Amino acid sequence: MTTPSRRELANAIRFLAIDGVEAAKSGHPGMPMGMADIAEVLWNDYHSHNPGNPKWSNRDRFVLSNGHGSMLQYALLHLTGYDLPIDELKRFRQLESKTPGHPENFMTPGVETTTGPLGQGFANAVGFALAEKLLAQRFNRPGFDVVDHRTWVFMGDGCLMEGISHEAASLAGTWGLGKLVAFWDDNGISIDGPVQGWFTDDTPARFEAYGWRVIRDVDGHDADSIKAAIEAALERDDRPTLVCCRTTIGYGSPAKAGKESSHGAPLGKDEVEATRLGLAWAHTPFEVPQPIADAWRANEAGAEREAKWNALLERYAAQFPEQAAELQRRMRCELPQDFAAAADAYIAKLQADGPVVASRKASQMAIEAYAPLLPELIGGSADLAHSNLTLWKGSQPVTGGSPDANYINYGVREFGMTAIANALSLHGGFLPYDATFLVFSDYARNAVRMSALMQSPGIHVYTHDSIGLGEDGPTHQPVEHLASLRYIPNNDVWRPCDAVETAVAWKAAIARRDGPSCLVFSRQNLQHQPRDEQQVRDIARGGYVLKDSSGTPEIILIATGSEVELATAAAAQLGDKVRVVSMPSTDVFDRQDAAYRESVLPGAVRKRVAVEAGVTGFWRQYVGLDGAVIGIDTFGASAPAGELYKHFGITVEAVVAAAKAL
Repeated sequence: MTTPSRRELANAIRFLAIDGVEAAKSGHPGMPMGMADIAEVLWNDYHSHNPGNPKWSNRDRFVLSNGHGSMLQYALLHLTGYDLPIDELKRFRQLESKTPGHPENFMTPGVETTTGPLGQGFANAVGFALAEKLLAQRFNRPGFDVVDHRTWVFMGDGCLMEGISHEAASLAGTWGLGKLVAFWDDNGISIDGPVQGWFTDDTPARFEAYGWRVIRDVDGHDADSIKAAIEAALERDDRPTLVCCRTTIGYGSPAKAGKESSHGAPLGKDEVEATRLGLAWAHTPFEVPQPIADAWRANEAGAEREAKWNALLERYAAQFPEQAAELQRRMRCELPQDFAAAADAYIAKLQADGPVVASRKASQMAIEAYAPLLPELIGGSADLAHSNLTLWKGSQPVTGGSPDANYINYGVREFGMTAIANALSLHGGFLPYDATFLVFSDYARNAVRMSALMQSPGIHVYTHDSIGLGEDGPTHQPVEHLASLRYIPNNDVWRPCDAVETAVAWKAAIARRDGPSCLVFSRQNLQHQPRDEQQVRDIARGGYVLKDSSGTPEIILIATGSEVELATAAAAQLGDKVRVVSMPSTDVFDRQDAAYRESVLPGAVRKRVAVEAGVTGFWRQYVGLDGAVIGIDTFGASAPAGELYKHFGITVEAVVAAAKAL
């Protein structure tokens, strides 16, 4: 065989995708067939990566936002030399394979972020590009661009229809993310058919209005046209770039090209054979001729790229040793050695001082204490900074060009904010926190779920946590939200009862490396709770005995947040056979060993009352069907907080009555 043509190289992607979907009897062949030519030019001529080290910190980031076309990414990773052998492509969509139905960052080497929920991958790409820009501002020096990589993202019509794309694109233009390049797969087809009936936006004009550079009318099946567009995108400019690629979904399929029938189902045996004939691909399923395989292999070039960068980093470290050490520590996601001790000292001081503040204020106090120790900490709020109290004295906006930029004004964009924060974490070098009111976690929920699915460290701050916010009424008073967030697997939800528990929750969230934490704070002031040193240590276990009984307890009161003070007051009226358990994080408590959980909630003590200003059903797992739950199973109302607690029966008297009834 002579030197493979670009079309033959692209056809290797097409047929690996076709064959993978056909073997699985499930999947989406149309997009990989349509975007193969774009992917071939990008990955062979421009994408800077090293298949031998998928975690090389200065690699370009590639995001497949239209993740249903996952076989395109798997084909690229296999062909270029990642640890993704052909047998894994043959096991597409099968249990425990490295080729799941949608790309998952923790399953497949070379996949940067889990995609599939449309639009979120695009928002992640914005976050990756922001991370690169901020790290470059902080660490680069003249002649030493040790942070210098691009973010490429593929996306389809569905990504652009999702509202999150508007949020993220607007911010990308505002932030001037000149190293972000998005390729729009403009094929005019979605699952229901031609999009003219439901997607008539002038997308190029829309992105120009956001402040993007737009390259229009690119033939997505012509390598020269694609290459010219990428060259234009690489010209120095502070604007992100949208490349509008006209493509044919299912390209090469005689009967299904350009039709929705090629989108989400195998082509079928006969159509596969017709496509092989039409594209002159005379090879068996999953066969890639050696000359084509050799032309794709990128291991040697990738190793050379990384070696060149390592040499640059070595010279940088010789001149700027402190900066080099800090950059490498941050990219390894390691906390400063002195952080834990300093945090413990702050927590001990809080316990001694006993401030009576709202937990949202205690949260700001914790940020003030911890942030100077953590240059990687980067925060932001969805236009609620002065209510969420997420600003601190050292906050520097990312729009100011400061090398120490660490605060993001996201505007009213809860969903985009959370997906961008996820990417800041995934990129490395940052520990992000984002913030809004708890009731508006609904807007952000799918991105919160994705952070948990991706095991992405990050901190979601939610304030105004109950009917205790008062007069704004039921539209702003969360009821079901605590339980809803707790039901997300791998998501640690903390609702602390005072400043000490708040500081512990922040410390735990900062230290967590295998998933996100939701920190939920009150608007109203909370009483300080007395504790000994062991009780302070036990806060980190998610639940602990705050006030114990004399001897074996006859009844246990369990509470979180602002309701802990109701439980302690009720216990004082009920006598010395009552135990009060503060449960700031059920998720963390449930991970403790059985002996510890039994020591806090003895199985023999069946008389239990849980009290929390939220839906009651969640607490049945802790109190049983024979216990009692004081909470709220309706929407709230507009009135001062104190009146609302009385109106809805979340009071000391109600707790006492429930305990006596048991």
